[in-house]
Amino acid sequence: MWFLYFLSWIALIVQISFITVAIAAGLYYLAELVEEYTVISKKIILWMTFLTLGCYVCFLLFEELPNMMVVCGIVSQVAHLYILKTFPFVVIFSPEFIIAVILIFINHYLAFQYFSTVYYSFSEVMAYFTLCLWMVPFALFVSLSANENVLPTVTESRPLLGGDNDVVSNYFSKKGKKYGLLSLFNYLKDTLLVQRSKKTF
Repeated sequence: MWFLYFLSWIALIVQISFITVAIAAGLYYLAELVEEYTVISKKIILWMTFLTLGCYVCFLLFEELPNMMVVCGIVSQVAHLYILKTFPFVVIFSPEFIIAVILIFINHYLAFQYFSTVYYSFSEVMAYFTLCLWMVPFALFVSLSANENVLPTVTESRPLLGGDNDVVSNYFSKKGKKYGLLSLFNYLKDTLLVQRSKKTF
């Protein structure tokens, strides 16, 4: 009896490890796709945002969710639309980005508070969290790595033109460190995985 119980815990650890590796591989693949196809990624995230806005309108019409929860959800989707105006260049300290991050926490708080008092099935609660709270922020989080490949723009040239540096040389000299999701995965791949040396004949 105790041995099977012990094996169940070992199996759970193995399953969690496999799921973690699968999620990391999927995130790495999505980050590479976003870097390669930024225009298509922007359109997909835009349509996802409009789909989520449509869900909130349907909540107003067909469900009895609290108005505060629905209004906060709509405001957060509007903030996501403002973030997409400069996509793939995302300014992390811009007001719309900060408002979107704050509204993520507020929306989660309101959703947990409501669903803990009113009974809904698990699939309905997960549908709300997945489609209305997680889908667009997750897509924006994955697309932050596309910010590394943005070329310098005219708005960036003004502070760079003082002195001997021009826009392009300053851009490429600052290009040494990258902080996106894809850079994190590449760093983990280089440090954790054993590299095989190729044989030269």
